[in-house]
Amino acid sequence: MRRTRILTAVLALAAGLLSGAPTALAADPPAPKLAADTYTWKNARIDGGGFVPGIVFNRSEKNLAYARTDIGGAYRWQESSKTWTPLLDSVGWEDWGHTGVVSIASDSVDPNRVYAAVGTYTNSWDPKNGAVMRSADRGASWQKANLPFKLGGNMPGRGMGERLAVDPNRNSVLYLGAPSGKGLWRSTDSGVSWSQVANFPNVGNYAQDPSDTSGYASDNQGIVWVTFDESTGTAGSATKTIYVGVADKDNAVYRSTDAGATWQRLAGQPTGHLAHKGVLDAKNGYLYLAYSDKGGPYDGGKGRLWRYTTGTGTWTDISPVAEADTSYGFSGLTVDRRKPGTVMATAYSAWWPDTQIFRSTDSGATWSKAWDYTSYPNRENRYTMDVSSSPWLTWGANPQPPEQTPKLGWMTEALEIDPFNSDRMMYGTGATVYGTENLTNWDGGGKFAIRPMVQGLEETAVNDLASPPSGAPLLSALGDIGGFRHTDLTKVPSMMFTQPNFTTTTSLDFAESNPNTVVRTGNLDSGPHIAFSTDNGANWFAGTDPSGVSGGGTVASAADGTRFVWSPEGAGVHHATGFGTSWQASAGIPAGAIVESDRVDAKTFYGFKSGKFYVSTDGGATFKASPASGLPGGDSVRFKALPGGKGDVWLAGGAADGAYGLWHSTDGGASFTKLSNVEQADTIGFGKAAPGASYQTLYTSAKIGGVRGVYRSTDKGASWTRINDDAHQWGWTGAAITGDPRVYGRVYVSTNGRGVLYGDSSGGGTTDPGPGPDPTPTGACKVTYTITSQWSGGFQADVQLTNTGTGPWTGWSLAWTFTDGQKLSQAWNAEAAQSGSTVTAKNVGWNANVAAGASVSFGFTGNRSESNGRPAAFTLGGQSCTVG
Repeated sequence: MRRTRILTAVLALAAGLLSGAPTALAADPPAPKLAADTYTWKNARIDGGGFVPGIVFNRSEKNLAYARTDIGGAYRWQESSKTWTPLLDSVGWEDWGHTGVVSIASDSVDPNRVYAAVGTYTNSWDPKNGAVMRSADRGASWQKANLPFKLGGNMPGRGMGERLAVDPNRNSVLYLGAPSGKGLWRSTDSGVSWSQVANFPNVGNYAQDPSDTSGYASDNQGIVWVTFDESTGTAGSATKTIYVGVADKDNAVYRSTDAGATWQRLAGQPTGHLAHKGVLDAKNGYLYLAYSDKGGPYDGGKGRLWRYTTGTGTWTDISPVAEADTSYGFSGLTVDRRKPGTVMATAYSAWWPDTQIFRSTDSGATWSKAWDYTSYPNRENRYTMDVSSSPWLTWGANPQPPEQTPKLGWMTEALEIDPFNSDRMMYGTGATVYGTENLTNWDGGGKFAIRPMVQGLEETAVNDLASPPSGAPLLSALGDIGGFRHTDLTKVPSMMFTQPNFTTTTSLDFAESNPNTVVRTGNLDSGPHIAFSTDNGANWFAGTDPSGVSGGGTVASAADGTRFVWSPEGAGVHHATGFGTSWQASAGIPAGAIVESDRVDAKTFYGFKSGKFYVSTDGGATFKASPASGLPGGDSVRFKALPGGKGDVWLAGGAADGAYGLWHSTDGGASFTKLSNVEQADTIGFGKAAPGASYQTLYTSAKIGGVRGVYRSTDKGASWTRINDDAHQWGWTGAAITGDPRVYGRVYVSTNGRGVLYGDSSGGGTTDPGPGPDPTPTGACKVTYTITSQWSGGFQADVQLTNTGTGPWTGWSLAWTFTDGQKLSQAWNAEAAQSGSTVTAKNVGWNANVAAGASVSFGFTGNRSESNGRPAAFTLGGQSCTVG
């Protein structure tokens, strides 16, 4: 699967369920600053969707693990729920590149400490330098050390590593391998400051494609991993022996035996390949190395596995197959810390018919495979695979042997055996995290069970969103995996859009007065670039491309679904009646224009290109340039017409060096008025009107009052409320936004790597009808109280209240007593007050009704002393609840 999200980031420059605590870039954060109407944010569940190049287990604490993604931040494993918690949602708009994580390191001396090396591109696509972020509370909060160079979480070679490492004996010492010829860097103060290791002899010389003028494939991949030999140090003293991998096919591995004072190239090492990984078995004195002829993660045609005996300097080729029989490189590499003679590796770049995983229990002397041929093309697997939790991983495919669906994987550069559990192994792919909890069945001839271990880790890049007035509440256009029809936001859809299955969907639209009619456009290596649905996106059929089409571009459906206008890549704007079997060129509008439709008049379409707005009143056959002036000069613009309002158009976009903001037209684009209270805006969307309001609610990703955020207006833009907070920023959110036409306050937000976020209003502010009289619910109840984060002097908690009775509640009031002097500071999704040690939390207007078997959740922050005990009892309307 090709990664296409580079384009998304370039466009930005031109302009799980969220479990655990929101994070903030501060060491000891104060209570979050909450807007007047606070929001609860969750992911529309897809589970995975992108490349996971690194998984790191802590070596001293059981069940503590982290995963890094190339553009979607970092995550921490939650053993109790078997889910991942996002850790970098606090990264803001200006620092969007810091959502790309090139390496992550967990401190084995102090497991509360974790470090992330962040930065997305080393070329001009990312304007900022990289940084090392450090946390003393497992990623709940962060501090940042900015670096004088860039890092490349989404660059070639990003699956090599780990480039960041903590000294296992003196944990104030860290090393970082840099790209771009910047060398090896060291910190001696727990990541607060960094300096280059001046005497390290080799900065690397390998680039994927030195002729690439963009700087993407031509960058020197640099220093790619750091490994300590923990046996050569004692607690509190720096580890003496350190191994470093360099992107240099002739000089790939260096060693220091004096704690980094001097360095030498390892004598006798193999040449001709890059060392993707270096994993040390200190007990047996073996350094294992996985080699490939390319840097990955897509490429690699030849590879070897080598073992270096640290005591004697002996090199042994332990490759499981002859080099002549490989069509792939090796990268994923791990040893069983409970049984150090057990080593595993992956053929990361084996695309067809599948990836391969190799396992040895005798330090590489002999190997077995995860699958092998019986008689070609038939194969026998040592594993079973259950993807029922993420059924789209089959891609709706029906391949011929030896291919199978779902595949064992591809781009499998992350592979780790749990250091505390020989039966648990996780590995990353280009689309998910797979894992097993009975791995040792492999050794006895039985089958081990593989399933997705990815819930909570959402890593899709979102290009477009739609929320029709009927049918599915959410349709999405995504990079790499096409897009989904969500009928239930809390469940993973059974399949992405298929027939055709675009590698990336670039645009989608529905007919406003006939939402069963849906159109989408996208990219496909071979095949049509447009598809239609007549059942609200449940099933699809391909259209026909006009001549010259090379990419999806943008598309618009007439309000009644009888005609379409398409602006594809590689060809000019075209229009068609019916479902795109015969396209005709549109006149009067330039190629590459963004197109949209009026949501009332079926013959009116709009376009925008290079500062000019265009209007067609004949179904897209001809367009005329509007006399409107003062619009953004570039093409970083999104605009939409208001449902139910003929000629009512909103336009957002621009750039800091020119016109930038939000414009409104009430005359079909003949003129636009710029909103003076919006400094910058990049998206615009509409949702259900607020109670008592006649105009639909506006949503935008914008800068208002000097603050970047996600905003809502219930009065046609006269005033705005920020509905996200500093803990929920998600980097770049400039591709798409839409409200829900059926649920007031609900908004869907696009991200470039954190999937589709949806927020629900707590009902606060002027639109909150209030909690009403004290409720007196009857029936049983259950409470789950979870401390999601705590810091010096403060904490955050979530409370889930479940109606376990047989009848509905029409209101609720939950009470409990703090036992350690905690003091409530702020709450959301509930009206909460404290008297002495007793807290009472009542429903707000929107969440008063709780059906039998249903749950409602709210959260709060509080102040604390050293102790922070959980309440032992809860009462609802005077009766006791079960505590979960």
